Amino acid sequence: MKHSIAEIKVNYTPRKLKSNTKITCSQKAYEVLLESWDKGTLELQEEFKILLLNNSNEPLGLYALSKGGITCTPVDLKIMFGVILKSAATGFISVHNHPSGKLRPSNQDLALHKKVKKIANFHEINYLDNLIITAKNGYYSFQDEGDF
Repeated sequence: MKHSIAEIKVNYTPRKLKSNTKITCSQKAYEVLLESWDKGTLELQEEFKILLLNNSNEPLGLYALSKGGITCTPVDLKIMFGVILKSAATGFISVHNHPSGKLRPSNQDLALHKKVKKIANFHEINYLDNLIITAKNGYYSFQDEGDF
């Protein structure tokens, strides 16, 4: 009897992110992420995504991990790191939006950030930043604010 095991696939959509883009600072990451975000839902429901990067900090792809409600979205760290490892990314930036427009991280945001940082360190993957984005108020960078 032959056993069949499911294979996880990570697909890339070419040219969705500009190939010559290099993430050199939080502002550049914010611009790239905002450009690829559905503006119709930015102020409606919270989403969590990861920007996968190669060793030169060029985007490999953007993975939409979850879409939630008005005040929160679930983040399954097993799926998140499964995607990061499967894509062979050497670095990543996590990002989620706050439909309320508030830029300060919540206690849940801080706790999740701490967990992600710990797992990334264990796997020797560069966790470059964690952004909170809004439609009207710009963004909050954990790296820029010293929360890294």
